[in-house]
Amino acid sequence: MRLVVVGSSGSFAGPESPASSYLVQVPDGVSPDGREWNLLLDMGNGALGALQRVVDPRRLDAIGLSHLHPDHFVDVCGLYVYLKYHPDRAADPARGPDHPAAHAAHGVLPVWGPSGTADRIGATYGLEAGESMDSQFDFRTWQPGQVVTVGPLEIEPYRVYHPVEAYGMRVTGPSSLVPGERVTLAYTGDTDACDGVVDLARDADLLLAEAAFQEGRDDAVDRGIHLTGKRAGEVATAAGARRLVLTHLPAWNDRQAARDEATAVYAGPVDLAATGRVFTL
Repeated sequence: MRLVVVGSSGSFAGPESPASSYLVQVPDGVSPDGREWNLLLDMGNGALGALQRVVDPRRLDAIGLSHLHPDHFVDVCGLYVYLKYHPDRAADPARGPDHPAAHAAHGVLPVWGPSGTADRIGATYGLEAGESMDSQFDFRTWQPGQVVTVGPLEIEPYRVYHPVEAYGMRVTGPSSLVPGERVTLAYTGDTDACDGVVDLARDADLLLAEAAFQEGRDDAVDRGIHLTGKRAGEVATAAGARRLVLTHLPAWNDRQAARDEATAVYAGPVDLAATGRVFTL
């Protein structure tokens, strides 16, 4: 399995990156059923454009949304247009009724998220009364502790600490490095330090952690919004995560400062997410 960073900018799209979006892929040579699987975690502003450089969006098998702030979901609206009106859609084997990912409603893409996800995305898109996105999306609500299966991937949501209902996602799937083994990616979504995010990251092979705030600069901001590089490092240490990748870094942040904060409290390898970076597990 591998993680492809589609967008890593925090809170809004930056000059070098879309907002939060991450593609988890199981390549066809790794998947037990011999085909590629594509799970998208979040889809913030600008993500749809960058995603098309990595995979045809019609080949997505599921989307998991951490929460309903625009920098994590708003490009689902554009994806709706892409899926509904693409001129080649009817002939595309990736989303036809015989495709392994097809569901009862043939070609409907599962979208997991917090309560109210369908209404929020529909209102953002501008649906009229009586309209829905059900022709393209099968909206489902996260249940903490309930594991979701997408092909060879298992996704478990964890409630985390943010001003709105928010979840981190723990994704387990086949290793691309060691045949026969399974590995775990933990993605925090947006959160401050809390028991939930430590449980989420427990023994993860890779912890993808937001670090939007900086120590000192943002101390006066009320807690419960974002991690700093230091707090992300403390989570990784407490959880025994094997590797830390910092993301959700706003354009005004000093990226190296976030990494320095993390390395001061976490002894494992620390990387910075950037659009196009690939991490193989």
